[in-house]
Amino acid sequence: MNEQDVLSMPVALPEGIDHDEYIIGTYLVCFPVNIPVPFGAQFLAIEQSTGTWVPVPGETPEVRRKHVAKVIGVYEVPDYEFSVPSSVETRNYIVQTAYPEVNIGEQIPMLLTTVVGNISMAGQIKLVDVYFPEKYVAGFQGPKFGIPGIREILGVPDRPLLNNMIKPCTGYTPEVGVRLFREAALGGCDNIKDDELLADASFNTVEKRVKLYMEAERQVYEETGEHTLYTVNISDKVPKIFENAKRAVELGCNAIMVNYLAVGFPVLQALAEDPEINVPILGHMDVAGALYMSPYHGISSHIVMGKLARLAGADAVVFPAPYGKATVIEDKFLNVWRNLTFPMYHLKPVFPLPGGGITPAMVPKLMNTLGNDIVVPAGGGIHAHPQGPVAGAKAFRQAIDATMQGISLEEAAKEHPELATALKIWGEPFKEIKGV
Repeated sequence: MNEQDVLSMPVALPEGIDHDEYIIGTYLVCFPVNIPVPFGAQFLAIEQSTGTWVPVPGETPEVRRKHVAKVIGVYEVPDYEFSVPSSVETRNYIVQTAYPEVNIGEQIPMLLTTVVGNISMAGQIKLVDVYFPEKYVAGFQGPKFGIPGIREILGVPDRPLLNNMIKPCTGYTPEVGVRLFREAALGGCDNIKDDELLADASFNTVEKRVKLYMEAERQVYEETGEHTLYTVNISDKVPKIFENAKRAVELGCNAIMVNYLAVGFPVLQALAEDPEINVPILGHMDVAGALYMSPYHGISSHIVMGKLARLAGADAVVFPAPYGKATVIEDKFLNVWRNLTFPMYHLKPVFPLPGGGITPAMVPKLMNTLGNDIVVPAGGGIHAHPQGPVAGAKAFRQAIDATMQGISLEEAAKEHPELATALKIWGEPFKEIKGV
């Protein structure tokens, strides 16, 4: 077999390809023992690139040499060498497939079509990672602001930011919402966002909310000297989502939110790259579980809520934390955080919002795990505080400040009644605090 024949095959050594020219998908593959996965993976590589289930005349050796995907690794777990025990019914593999970047171009729809596509229906196959060459990522602007830009807007150089999701989630009028916004802002929230379930509703429109909330933001700033981002949910059908965003910006809104998986990555990217939408964009995680929750199908969470959200241009991303009501394994949670914040070519780091039932008692754990470049998200933990949302927000800020100073929350609660109340309700270790 000559070199040209080898180059047209759907298989290669990892060292036999130019990693600058390929996007590499890593998969968990679990099939019955009688299916030869190492051989079958090559057919899937062809299926996702140049060919189909039967040879066609147009799939020439020349076409394959330039465009065929290549299986560059098949690793069985456990790594049987001598024989497979007769009791084994399922064999598990890690498969790596390299797709020519030229097939895809610098866009996300054809990326997903290629690396997930039809093979998502071929059995127990889950995309657990994807490697992007620099030339692919160069085609994306990524976050317009990211962590440094949001810090500059707010004038908060180093402490964790505090976010509030207005609760209830929906069903209230703008007049009720602005009261809740004002109270949370007075308590010290740096960012206040709509819940993902409220967008441009007939009973509470984007336009009316922005007008009322931004006037409240101005008043609170005059009183406290601290700015608050109002992150309005502009999620909608196309093209109305773009109309919502531009109208919100025209009215003075200083941030927007989009349910990016519900509207699609290309919509998020278009919002981020639009020069008229010159405010930070928060990406909300809803629908994510439908993509990542199965252990054998779909796409791993750190790709969905980390790498792809960052690539498309989110400046901040909500994702589940393992400390509250969310169901997530801690190392998976950390993987999302790394994909949002660790160096990735030219892309700015993204503010992580690890949420889901967060209370002040959880702040030290969050900060000790992720550091100060986080946004602490709180919904019910602020609005359900017995002394009201102002006190609820203050309790979180007191927990953040204490942790930054190396003071235990138990000690800090002795001087801060708002924090003491929150810990008494939601912090089991602090039940002994007196005078609450």
